[in-house]
Amino acid sequence: MGVNSYSDEYSSTIPPARLFKALILDSHNLIPKLMPLAIQSIEISGSQVKFIKNRGDELDEKNFWFKYSLIEGDGMMDKLEKITYEVKFESTTDGGSINKMTSTYYTKGDFVLTEEEIKAGKEKALAMYKVVEA
Repeated sequence: MGVNSYSDEYSSTIPPARLFKALILDSHNLIPKLMPLAIQSIEISGSQVKFIKNRGDELDEKNFWFKYSLIEGDGMMDKLEKITYEVKFESTTDGGSINKMTSTYYTKGDFVLTEEEIKAGKEKALAMYKVVEA
């Protein structure tokens, strides 16, 4: 099994408390309303992925931090044990936020993720941020 971690940051004009509430605490209600063509009741349609199951691992509402794991699903799960995500929302001096995410991929066997696969995952995450931000 291989373990690979990737980190990224996104800036937003939205304060961290508001983004944390929308993307983490209320995501099961809000995201399907904002992205009805892509996500229905947190079920993905219109893409290769038809099913995923996440497990919440740790939640710190005071510090706007959340850790969760993708533990089941179609798509690449035949090649991955799990994917763990750590998300942190921090304040900026202008009232917005810096949103930091670290993704850790636990691969099966000697499978190696490609740059294209990593980029595709980042683009999907950023698209959701942008929809909530609008």
